[in-house]
Amino acid sequence: MDENVGNVKVFDAHSDLPTLIWEKRDAGFRKEPENLILEREKERFFQNVASRVMSVWTPLDKRRWPTVYAFEAFNRLIRDVDESSSFDVVTTVKEMDESIKAGRIALWLGMEGGEPLGESLDLLDVFYRLGLRVLTLTWSLRNALGDGAFERTGGGLSSFGVEVVGRCEELGILVDVSHLNERGFWDTLDVTSFPVIASHSNARALRDHVRNLNDDQIKAIAERDGVIGATAVPSFIGDAPSIDDYAAHVTYMVDLVGYRHVGFGFDFTYYLKGLPGSGIREFENEADIPVLLRKLGENLSEKELRAIAIENFRRVFERVVG
Repeated sequence: MDENVGNVKVFDAHSDLPTLIWEKRDAGFRKEPENLILEREKERFFQNVASRVMSVWTPLDKRRWPTVYAFEAFNRLIRDVDESSSFDVVTTVKEMDESIKAGRIALWLGMEGGEPLGESLDLLDVFYRLGLRVLTLTWSLRNALGDGAFERTGGGLSSFGVEVVGRCEELGILVDVSHLNERGFWDTLDVTSFPVIASHSNARALRDHVRNLNDDQIKAIAERDGVIGATAVPSFIGDAPSIDDYAAHVTYMVDLVGYRHVGFGFDFTYYLKGLPGSGIREFENEADIPVLLRKLGENLSEKELRAIAIENFRRVFERVVG
């Protein structure tokens, strides 16, 4: 294994950092240092990261006005990027490549749960014009698109959800099936022939958690040339998990469907109030990514590891988004 593999920067398919920026950034957009969240904290939050999906999730206490919250969160994130020399919001893979080549960090705009859409396809178009390129159809509860993984009723996609998937195809928005329940997952694959991703999910065969994917689901994503982003949420990995347990989910999925269909969707939350962080021994945050890559390199070739680190998600984004 090449010693430099541990220094590869990765594509992280899921981050909740927009929540922190909404909470911390002054709504008046004053340019004092304490108001420039990304630039001030880049060495903390973006160590070893080349590109990341910045997903706007509507917290439960904001769900009375989710559209307003989403616009505010996107606006504050974009303003923060505009006032930084280290980041770009990108809308195509060409822009991502150019950003990385220039030494900056390429950020994609994502939406975790379609609550901000209400029941309006027009709003999907508006968010697309704003830069949205990844849509996680539901969070874990029900919305107008369908039922999430924690919803007790077990419904699939709604008629509006089917319309949203179709419009995502037309616009070039990548559909993310993480957080859907199983019925909604299969509904989504029934109504689209495009690749889909599961931005932050693990293997249910190793951890029987409702947010994880069973083998048939993992295979179905791979058959569409999609990618599963292995996530660092401890409860999706095991009891008091270690870096070895996280690596086991990655290698299990690689063994099941091949290295071209696995990536990273860490979903670190150590920076949010009330959440404990990753809680994975030896893999607490972005600073530990080289440790993870070296660990995975014990069983994977350099080619396989580089694909998992960045190239697999790049391939799917290029095919769907452009």
